[in-house]
Amino acid sequence: MKNFFRKVAFGLGPDEQIPSDPLNWAQSQITDQIPEFAFKGKIYPEKELRKHYNKYVYQDRKVLRKKFKNDKMGYKAAKNKARADTGQKFWRNLEIAIRHKEATSGSHPVLAKLWYFWGNHFTISEKDFLAHYSTGAYQRETIRANMNQTFEKLAYESTVAWAMIHHLDNAENVGPKSEDARAEWRKRKKRPATINENHARELLELHTVSPNSGYTQENITELAYIMTGWAPDDKYHKTKLETADIKFQRKYHQPGKKIFWGQNFPKGKKGLPAAIKFLSEHPSCREFIAYKLCRYLITDYPTKEMTDPIVNAWEKSGGYLPEVHKSAIEVAFRFNDEYSKFQNPENWWLQMSRMTDAKWPPKEEKFDSFLLGYGLDPYQAKPHKFMKDMGHHPYLSQQPNGYSDIAEDWMSPELIIRRLLYARQGYINLKPDNKNDEFFKSVVEKNFDNSDKIMSILNQNEKTIDKHILLFNLPEVLRA
Repeated sequence: MKNFFRKVAFGLGPDEQIPSDPLNWAQSQITDQIPEFAFKGKIYPEKELRKHYNKYVYQDRKVLRKKFKNDKMGYKAAKNKARADTGQKFWRNLEIAIRHKEATSGSHPVLAKLWYFWGNHFTISEKDFLAHYSTGAYQRETIRANMNQTFEKLAYESTVAWAMIHHLDNAENVGPKSEDARAEWRKRKKRPATINENHARELLELHTVSPNSGYTQENITELAYIMTGWAPDDKYHKTKLETADIKFQRKYHQPGKKIFWGQNFPKGKKGLPAAIKFLSEHPSCREFIAYKLCRYLITDYPTKEMTDPIVNAWEKSGGYLPEVHKSAIEVAFRFNDEYSKFQNPENWWLQMSRMTDAKWPPKEEKFDSFLLGYGLDPYQAKPHKFMKDMGHHPYLSQQPNGYSDIAEDWMSPELIIRRLLYARQGYINLKPDNKNDEFFKSVVEKNFDNSDKIMSILNQNEKTIDKHILLFNLPEVLRA
C-alpha cells in the first residue's frame, strides 16, 4: 500500500514515519479549517498584485505605445523597465514557490494535491499577463481558501473572481437592451452592446454540469443574459482600467424576466448565484466532478463503481467539499492495488522533491530581497523556468479546460526525455549528506512495497546520480 502515499499526495520524506493507518493519515488532512501556508516568507494579497498589474498595463497602453510609436528599440527597453518596475517576472516565481512548499514540506500534502486539482478545474489560461500577476494569487485566495466550503460556494467565488471575469471576457458581456446599450458613445463609435457567451459556456461545459447534462445553445445564451453586469467596477475606469474589483453593475445587465433551463430565475444581482446553485445541484454536476476526481487520483477511465460513492457523499453533504474529498480518498484507497495513475510532470517533480528532502522550492529568504525595478537572481527565476521547461507550468495552461489527466498526453518522447534531464536536476538539489547509497535505500524502502526489486535495479549503477535518475524514471515512480 505504500504507493497510496504517492497516489493521494507526494510520498513520504526521509523524516516521516510510515503511517500505520494510511486511509486515516490521508483523510485526517481534510479538515474544516484550511491550514496556514507552509511558506513562511511574505505572501502578497491579490489586490496588491493587481495594482502592479494595473501600473504595467496603464504605462504600456496609455504612455509607452504613444511615446515610442516610431522607436521600436526604445519601446522595447521602456517596456522591459516597466516589467521590472512592476515585478512582472517575480510574482509568478514567488507564487510557484508558495504552491510547491505545500507539497514538499507542508503538513497537509493530500490537501495540496487536491488544491492542484481544483486550480486546474477552474483554470485561468495564459492570457493578458494573468500568469505573471494574478493566477497564483487567485488559486490561493479563491480556490484553496474555499476548499472547506460547498462546491456551490467554490464555483460562485471562482465565477466572480477578478481573474476569471477577465479571463473569460465577462466584462464584454453587455445586455443588448441594457442602459449602457443606449449610451451615446456606442452610436458614435458604432459599437452596439452584445452578449459575450464565453464565460457562460465554460461555466456549463467545464466548471459544472458538462455536456453530459444535455444543455443547449439556448441555455448558454440564457445564462449569458443572467451573467451580464458582472464586471470590473467602472467607477474607477479611468484610473484602474479593467483591474478594478468585480461588482455587479445594473446598467450593463439585460433587463426583464430571466428564464434558464425552463425555469424562472431572479433578475439582477441575485440571478447568477441562483443559477450556480441550480447547476451545482444538477445530477450531472456531481457525476462530472466525481469522474474527474477519480481520473486525477486513480485511473484515466474511472468506473461507475468508483464514482458512485463520491456522488453519494455529495448528495448526503450537499456538496460539502471536505466530505467529497474524503470519499474520493477512500475510493482511491479501495482501488489502490488494482490501478496505478501516471503522474503529470508537476506531481512527479514534487514527489521526487518530497521523497528525497531536496532543496525545493528555493528558500523563503531567496524571495525577501526582491526590489522592484531590479532583475531576478538565478534562484528567484528557477520555479517558472523549471515548470515551463517540464511542459507543465501550473499558470500557463493554453486552454480554459486546463491540463490533461490522461497518461498518453504526457508520454511523448520529448516529455519523457525532459524527466530524465530534470531527474538529474533533482539530484543536484539534494543535500550533500543525502547523496549516498544508504539514503536511497531508505527512500525506496519507505515508499515502495517492492523495495528489494527496485534496489537490485538501482545497484546495477555505481554512481549515486545514476541511481537517482534511474529511480525517478522507473515505471513504479512514474505511476502511483
